[in-house]
Amino acid sequence: MVDDGFLRRYRELLDAEDAAFDELEHAVEDGDREHYELDFSTWKQTVVRRLAFLERQGLSPVSTSA
Repeated sequence: MVDDGFLRRYRELLDAEDAAFDELEHAVEDGDREHYELDFSTWKQTVVRRLAFLERQGLSPVSTSA
């Protein structure tokens, strides 16, 4: 069920993913390979957490073809 609690938690997960992506973007812009690897791993973990949350709620992403 999508309620205020669901939306709050989903927004938290999206914000964490956005912050992790920003760090990844900075590492790319700076050419910092060491931080890139760490930031890329962190970003992937945030995506996995968001997808796992959706699956626990009975939702799953829909694949679209172009």
